[in-house]
Amino acid sequence: MEKTIKGRRLPDTDSVEELAGFWDHHDLTDFEHDLEEVNEPVFVRANGACVSIELRPAEAQHLKKIARSKGVRETTVLRQWILERLHESSPIRRPPSKVLHAPAPSKRSADGAL
Repeated sequence: MEKTIKGRRLPDTDSVEELAGFWDHHDLTDFEHDLEEVNEPVFVRANGACVSIELRPAEAQHLKKIARSKGVRETTVLRQWILERLHESSPIRRPPSKVLHAPAPSKRSADGAL
């Protein structure tokens, strides 16, 4: 197996965060012999809709702290919150259920007569 310059190797990961961190500290020209041309898309966008929101700096900072404490990205926290609120505000549509009532207790006199 051929080694890269100075023993460096391309990371074997699908994590965008890990890849971004790697390329922040490495130069692409050091790995030219490891690259290959592709004809089809490598990354495909999801079919979901994107929504942009504006937060005040303090709000954005608070959101970052919450996301960091959960070990997820800010977008993950926001998506979870939005889905929870959507679920709360739209009742689940169920067919009307038949309510069975127990017969009303009969009124008996003290001696047991009706």
